[in-house]
Amino acid sequence: MSFGCGAWLEGRQWVVLLVALIFFWSGASAQIKYSISEEVKEGTVVGNIAKDLGIELSTLTERGFRIVSGSTETLFQVNQNDGILYVNRKIDREEVCERSSVCLINLKTVLENPLEIHYVAVEVLDVNDHSPSFPDKEKRLEISESALPGARFQLQTARDPDGGIYSVQQYKLSHNDHFRLEVMDRDEDGKIPILNLQKPLDKESTRTHRFLLTAIDGGIPPRSGTINIIVDVLDVNDNMPVFNEESYSVMLNENAPVGTTVVQVNATDIDDDLNGEVIYSFGNNVNSKLRILFDVDTNTGEVIVKGLIDYEVKDRYEIDIQASDRGAVPLTTYKSVKIKIVDLNDNAPEIEVTSFSKPIPEYSRSGTTVALISVNDLDSGLNGKVICSIREDVPFKLMPSLQDNMYSVVTKSPLDREEVSQYDFTIVAKDEGQPSLSSVKTIIIVVSDVNDNSPEFSLSPYTFYVTENNDPGGSVFSVSASDRDINENALISYHILRDSVEENKWASFLNINPENGNILALKSFDFETLKTFQFQVVATDSGTPSLSTNVTINVFILDQNDNAPVILYPVSPNGSAEGVEEIPRNVNAGHLVTKVRAYDADIGYNGWLLFSLQEVTDHSLFALDRYTGQIRTLRSFTETDEAENKLVILVKDNGNVSLSATATVIINVVEPKEAFAASDVKSSVKDEEENSVTFYLIITLGSVSTLFLISIIVLIAMQCSKTTDYSPKYLQDTNYDGTLCHSIQYRSGDKRYMLVGPRMSIGSTIVPGSNGNTLVIPEHSRLASREVRC
Repeated sequence: MSFGCGAWLEGRQWVVLLVALIFFWSGASAQIKYSISEEVKEGTVVGNIAKDLGIELSTLTERGFRIVSGSTETLFQVNQNDGILYVNRKIDREEVCERSSVCLINLKTVLENPLEIHYVAVEVLDVNDHSPSFPDKEKRLEISESALPGARFQLQTARDPDGGIYSVQQYKLSHNDHFRLEVMDRDEDGKIPILNLQKPLDKESTRTHRFLLTAIDGGIPPRSGTINIIVDVLDVNDNMPVFNEESYSVMLNENAPVGTTVVQVNATDIDDDLNGEVIYSFGNNVNSKLRILFDVDTNTGEVIVKGLIDYEVKDRYEIDIQASDRGAVPLTTYKSVKIKIVDLNDNAPEIEVTSFSKPIPEYSRSGTTVALISVNDLDSGLNGKVICSIREDVPFKLMPSLQDNMYSVVTKSPLDREEVSQYDFTIVAKDEGQPSLSSVKTIIIVVSDVNDNSPEFSLSPYTFYVTENNDPGGSVFSVSASDRDINENALISYHILRDSVEENKWASFLNINPENGNILALKSFDFETLKTFQFQVVATDSGTPSLSTNVTINVFILDQNDNAPVILYPVSPNGSAEGVEEIPRNVNAGHLVTKVRAYDADIGYNGWLLFSLQEVTDHSLFALDRYTGQIRTLRSFTETDEAENKLVILVKDNGNVSLSATATVIINVVEPKEAFAASDVKSSVKDEEENSVTFYLIITLGSVSTLFLISIIVLIAMQCSKTTDYSPKYLQDTNYDGTLCHSIQYRSGDKRYMLVGPRMSIGSTIVPGSNGNTLVIPEHSRLASREVRC
């Protein structure tokens, strides 16, 4: 009879489900139902949603077919290729639907373009995968020998997480002469074993009785669990407490404060003294969850609130209260207290938004659906009835759906991204309880853009200054561009324009980070080889089609003091800076003995050389001009002076970190006749050199003067166009009170250069990197003098 009733109910549920399915099939949603057994393997097919709903398989991926049912999403997944719903992980029915006769998992699937929602119910069928178990391994009872046959003692109930037929169906008690087992069926709490005394107990005959209680479920084969029952026979307290009421039934508001008295039970015992004094406690069958929510006063019998009472969790409770006397052998009686929970409006509505994953095109027509709203209130009656509205004045409105508490957000006027690119508005859900509760949810609707703006560089053109000898592979400068579009249309990448145009030939020595515009030098620059160059950088956005902009970058190389002075004279045949000079003994003070010549490939202060005596045999005989390198006598020679004098000359430049070289000059003092013979040979050679040099110097000085004037004009123009201030480099020698020569020669590779500049006094500055005053000396003049003197 029970099986037939269950089948009739199940058939009735299917009929209701079929009628609901037909009713909602023509709308924006539909519902289907599947069933699977718990504990099936991952990947087990539940059903083909696409086939059962008549959805074309080819549109599933394009329309974003997916499950949007919150926490249940991890239990199931849907394949976008074939529309099959499959198990995502093993499902434990007892975990998902604790103590529920029917375990239904409701899923919500969504399709876009157009937006559709379909409801899928999956019933998880129970399997017999748990054995009954008792809370303890043994239960000890104390029963007076005066207990009469027919006395009943409630035992601990076995718990089986499985439901239905797989829950505990029967109990068995091992054979004994004094007790038999009765089973009381209590709907929600299941079957409760009762120990019934059949034969009077005799403590003098048997002090303790032991037997085994077995709980058996309805599986095939059945599973079972056992507990040892120990009965200790006590003596003489032969009257048990009696409750004053046949039954207790009360109502309690949810969210009642902790400490609130629910009901007070009362029991009396006609025995005297301790045997008639009654104490109260929970029955053995009261589970741990009830003990968290309620407590009972041992002395007064008041049942009080101990935890949070929530109507939405459970709307009624039944608690067994145990009344026991204080006799040496306590007697106990039980009474059930039924508590009905009264619902209060304590739950605000919950809003769930399902919106498009892509921005809405600004040309969308009025009435276009942009999102679906579903609201839910856990309260019942008017407390759970919800009304929705939009708070702001926006070009959207709510349209009720055929299903309760479902709304569509649609456009009520055309959208214009140039006026508003994004709409942030609030959905308000308000129930009809007293007082009313409400919730809000912000919806963001983004209006899509088109790529109609090219990138713009912060400067055009760029001008950068790079010090020579930079580290290869290091960043030297960067460029930046912006785009007024948004998203991908404003995502900019950079690259260097590389083509056969002459002005871009140096681009091969550079590389650029395409993401941030940082430009790296692949080689180290040498000022003496390259003074300036330019190239072009292209900024391209990521729109379709993409737009781009070019910018020209001018690069100027700044000089560093990276070349040490080179001694030109004296030079020995083996290449060392050593030489021997002979002078007559009868020369007067101020006689020019020789001149140390040197050059530096750097320019400006880095190439300006100073001479000093590092070592000398006799300080009173010779002097060295620190600017020209001329060695002259300080006085006339005497008979006591050494015939050979050694001078070590230090030549250093004026860089921040100066570089230097040394030259050694041996001066032999000879008698006049010997000196005249040697000087005749030198003077003839020197006269020829000076005559040829004089002609070239005249031409060079004329050119220098012209270039000097041009350089001054160019420098003035460059200074006027620049905003960068350069820190001046001052002469390092504070004792110098003369002027700088207006031309200095230096060598770079196989070419010679002349640095031309005005006569500068102390405190004058040289602008770093200015190279407009450098001349290349013609090849035929390389035999000319190494220095042009002031």
